[in-house]
Formats: sequence, C-alpha cells, structure tokens
Amino acid sequence: MKRGSLLFFLLFSGLCWRAIAQTDPHFSQFYAYPLGINPGLAGVNEGDFRANAVYRTQWSQVMTPFVTKGLSADIVTPKNLNFGINLLDQSAGDGGYHYQHGYLTIAYSGVRFGEDDNQQITFGIQVGALARKFDPSNFQFGDQWNSISGYDPGVSSADQLRRTSSSDLDLGAGVSYADARELRALRFFGGIAAFHLNRPQDPFVTQSIAQSLPMRLIAHGGFQWALTERLSITPQFMVTKQGTAMEQMAGVSIRTPFASSTDLVAGVNYRFNDALVPYLGIGYQQWVFGFAYDVAAGQIGKALPGTSSLEVSLSYTGRKAGRPIRYLSCPRF
Repeated sequence: MKRGSLLFFLLFSGLCWRAIAQTDPHFSQFYAYPLGINPGLAGVNEGDFRANAVYRTQWSQVMTPFVTKGLSADIVTPKNLNFGINLLDQSAGDGGYHYQHGYLTIAYSGVRFGEDDNQQITFGIQVGALARKFDPSNFQFGDQWNSISGYDPGVSSADQLRRTSSSDLDLGAGVSYADARELRALRFFGGIAAFHLNRPQDPFVTQSIAQSLPMRLIAHGGFQWALTERLSITPQFMVTKQGTAMEQMAGVSIRTPFASSTDLVAGVNYRFNDALVPYLGIGYQQWVFGFAYDVAAGQIGKALPGTSSLEVSLSYTGRKAGRPIRYLSCPRF
C-alpha cells in the first residue's frame, strides 16, 4: 500500500486492537443510528415513525479519511409489531475498502406493564446482508519500489490477492426496555443486543483458512432525570465487545428549551482510552440536528496528537395527525 497509509494503518491497528477497536464501524452519536446498536429499539420512539441519518469522517489529518454513512428508519403499527430498516457504508484508505450492510428488522412491543401500561419491553430480530470489498489497483506494494525512481507503476507485484469482495447473510437480535410514564421525574431505558449470530465468514483475514467474524455484543442504557419543568439531565452508557476488542462509552447530557418549539441538548461522552466526545443537538419541532467532535485521547492521542473525528446527524420523528407523542425514554441527539 502507499507508504503513508501503510505506516498509519499498522500503527493504528497495533494501538487499537489492544485497546478498544472493533471490527464493525460505529458512531459516537450511537442513539442516532438506533437499529445499529439494538434491533429491539425498532419502534421505540416518540411517535409513529422515525428516520435517522448519520455522517462521520475520521483520521483526515493523517491519511485518506475513513468515511461512515448510516441511514435508519422504523415504524410503529397498532398490532404491536414494529418494522425497521438500516443501511451503512464505510469507505477507508487508498484501496477503496468498503464495509457495507443492509438489514430488515421486525420487533414485538406487546410486553407492557406498570401504570397505564407505560413501561414497555421490545424484542427485535434483524436479517440482512454484510458486504465487504476493496480495489487492489490503488495499492502500492513494496516490490514496486526501487531506490532510484521510487514507485514504478509499470512493475507488477508478486503479491497477488485472490479475493477482493465478499457478501454474506447476517443475523442479529436484541431486547430493550423503555419507560413512558410522563409524570415520573426519573425514567430508565436500556437494552442488550447481539450481532453476527450466524458468524459470517471474513475472507480477508487469511488466504488459506476462512475465519468467522466475531459476534458483536452490546449493552446500553441510562436514565432521564427531570430536574425542573425546563431542565433534564441524561446520563448514559454503551459497552460493546467483539472478539478480543472492547469499547466502553459513558457520558451525560442536559436538555432545556432554547426558544419557541426549539430544544437545546449539550453534553459530553468519553470513549475509554480513545476519545473525548463533546456534542451539541438542536431540536426543532419533530427534527433533531446533532453535531459531535471526537478528540483523540489515551494511547492513540499520545501517538497521533491532533487527530480527531467529525460527526453530524439528522433525525425526524413523525406522528399521525391528532395523536400525541409518547415520551419514551430513548435519548435523541
């Protein structure tokens, strides 16, 4: 590969895989891509349908940036069956590597209890496809370089890559809990999920032995605490484990009215041994715009000072005319 990209890739891999990195892409505004963290969140929203879009770019200071784009949408039905779809594409490096997935989700939300059945448990199942590919024509291998003229594209490399793309069936499942009791000052939310249940193959690990992609396990949750009628605070966390890699993220946000029909959300998350993530959200009627900025910390911050990631999101929650919003405890950025 190109020298700069290769050196960074080796350094990044050596640091991250020992610390918290994972095989699957992820977002700092994880609740802005809800079906990507838990199929059990399908239909767990403040209206009848919801749509989310997230865009993330990272490591642009040191190499061709990693760019991750996610789309998620879900709908509530009166039969306690909710449906969703989520799509993701990540492009990385000079080799045009793409990690892509697309899933359909069905969830059952008929388990209700408590005051006026306003506490809810939702079970979700996700089925879709996982695809990965790259373009080796953009690589520059070591045997294409010489000490006089440098890189020579006319020299063929002896390193032959037998497979450059892969597509596999992929399965996931999850369960979530949400509290919609409007008069409660303290309302909890959370869930657990597992992805890659069928262990799809990863053909790029080795040329001779196909290896399975590790399952990704997630636990997430928190609570909303209404301090006054105009001010609420939301501590939250997410823990992800995939193979030997672990990601731990925790933080807190505050929410207050800013103007007529407008709310302001501000907070900070910390991804342990990786990054500090301040974020800002503006909610106008049924729209929420979110902005987050990762500041590298821990081992990566020391090795590559000044590196950062930028992330923006847009969410819309709709409801049928005349139907009030049910304020489920699920954060919105």
